[in-house]
Amino acid sequence: MRITDVHIHIQPWRELKPEVLEVMWRDKSADRDHLLQLMDDPRVLLEAMDRAGVWRVGLVNYPSPDVMGFTDATNAFAAKYAQADPDVDRLVDLGIRLLKVHPPHQGFPANAYTNGLEALGRIYRRCEERGLPVMIHTGTSIFPGARSKYGNPMELDDVAIDFPDLQIVMAHGGRPLYMEEAFFILRRHRKVWLDLSGIPPVRLLEYFPRLPELVDRVLWGTDWPSPGVKTLRVNIDQFLALPLSDPHKKAILETNALALFPSTR
Repeated sequence: MRITDVHIHIQPWRELKPEVLEVMWRDKSADRDHLLQLMDDPRVLLEAMDRAGVWRVGLVNYPSPDVMGFTDATNAFAAKYAQADPDVDRLVDLGIRLLKVHPPHQGFPANAYTNGLEALGRIYRRCEERGLPVMIHTGTSIFPGARSKYGNPMELDDVAIDFPDLQIVMAHGGRPLYMEEAFFILRRHRKVWLDLSGIPPVRLLEYFPRLPELVDRVLWGTDWPSPGVKTLRVNIDQFLALPLSDPHKKAILETNALALFPSTR
């Protein structure tokens, strides 16, 4: 199976604020050296993917100077790591496959364009025109200074209505507070996809008992190596142990991501 993990965090951790880095190391201090190598060297990531049996990953980055410490340089970091150019208007041409918005860490709701943040609306419109999906963080954040009130998936209702051809990836399914809202948005809008990252696989069907109804728009993701997240392989094995049909598992792990992000090779 060609497994795609659409949501891992390969980021310039050396930019993190000390209090944020402390949270990062909370359950991973023994892996400190390896994780720092991972952030610096794509070969280390490829080795980790090979060991886990993961074919492709989505590298999630976003500027968040006030909460996380990431400056605009995180875009250049991601582009260099993935051998692409961060120029926003040339994203599709140069191979970047998705744009990420993180409301709790960036300090505005996903629909802030309805209240004066016109630049956000222009970004959505341009992504809609170019066929570039937008991932939006939903749910809470444990990092100091994060404003979790901006993580309610209901804000995506406006975005999906105002930009009807925009493919929206709803990261984390609103966990751990807004799962009902997330499922409503997923059912209502056919261009919205659910990214499972950050949800412990053993609790997935507790959070989304009706998941099989919309399995054709569910994407595998782990949020690794964020705090509390198990390894790539452990997450996969826990997911495979769930009482879902084999076709549903294959759709989530492989074919849905191929539909949204066709392979370039």
